[in-house]
Amino acid sequence: MKRLVCFCKWFIFKAIVVFVVDKRFALGVMAFLLLWMPAVSQTDAVPVDTIVVTDFDRIDPVYVSASMDAAKRREYLILKRRVIKTMPYAKMAAMKMKAMEDKLQTIQGRRERSKYVKQCEESIKKMYMDQLKNLTIGEGQVLMKLLHRETGKTSWEIMRNYRGTGEAIFWQAFGSIYGHSLLTEYDPVLDYQIENIIKLERLE
Repeated sequence: MKRLVCFCKWFIFKAIVVFVVDKRFALGVMAFLLLWMPAVSQTDAVPVDTIVVTDFDRIDPVYVSASMDAAKRREYLILKRRVIKTMPYAKMAAMKMKAMEDKLQTIQGRRERSKYVKQCEESIKKMYMDQLKNLTIGEGQVLMKLLHRETGKTSWEIMRNYRGTGEAIFWQAFGSIYGHSLLTEYDPVLDYQIENIIKLERLE
């Protein structure tokens, strides 16, 4: 191995000397070295302690996809931020709704049930309204998709079930002004990027 290393050093030295004399020949020699030296280093080099570790579980297959150009990568990163920001709200809403439905099963009378739903709404408003008001239009659209994913119900169905059809129609019309639709659904096929982000960031 030492002889091989010495030979390589001598060969490189000779190449440098020749470079001064004949540049064309030197270029050919250096090209040979560039092709030959890596093969030697991979098979005969002295082993070192450095170990390259790649966390393949954290590689984002969507982001590194060959079909993603620079513009699409920017859009994907924006979507990623929106999903990470709104997923906690969707999970909270699903948990609250499940608890509320379980409680409603034990309450008799329409007035008492309406009173309980209103109390739940007021509690959620106090806890999260200031944060939800600061959501952008894009974040709101992602949140509605995630609500459908977590609860199995669209925002329209949730609003209609707990506040009535009339109020659902009002908020649907109001939301449409800002590009929202209470009928927004989550499709794991069409929304594969969102699903990938949830899995990759372990948001479930």
